[in-house]
Amino acid sequence: MDSALIVIDAQRALFEASPPPADAADVLARINALADRARAAGAPVIYVQHESPGGNLAHGAPGWELDARLRPAQGDIRVRKTTPDSFLRTTLGQVLSDAGATRLVICGYASEFCVDTTVRRAAALGHPVVLAADAHTTQDKPHAAGAQIRAHHNATLSSISSFGVKIAAIPAADIAFGGAAPR
Repeated sequence: MDSALIVIDAQRALFEASPPPADAADVLARINALADRARAAGAPVIYVQHESPGGNLAHGAPGWELDARLRPAQGDIRVRKTTPDSFLRTTLGQVLSDAGATRLVICGYASEFCVDTTVRRAAALGHPVVLAADAHTTQDKPHAAGAQIRAHHNATLSSISSFGVKIAAIPAADIAFGGAAPR
């Protein structure tokens, strides 16, 4: 299997915020459906968890844990990170290499930070990327609602061609893991 699902920062401290991220419950349900389809096709499911010393995202703190609505399975992979880039100073590159995964399906939190940075870095490293268009989210901001930020990143990231690999923003329900590439 040359595809992998990467779930970024779907953690309690980020999803149990008040107010929660835009469309949070539906985003988590879509992530679970993607993970189920990835596992059924033999694709690795990788949960990336952000951490920072002290506070809600300290490694091992309750807020650092995956959101309780997610359904991780035995054999799923965990990667710890400390920056918006899921590749920088992490084991993600090695995990993907070991799995033989070159095409990446990316979802999670936050659209304008960790999701955006990881999608761009993945493409820069030569990985074709499928951004699960309705399975990433962020908080509402003073300048734009979370749903608008998500729509902006879906349009912007899928318009980048200079990396030489395709970045596609596709609704989660339309993404399949199997054959040569996620569709």
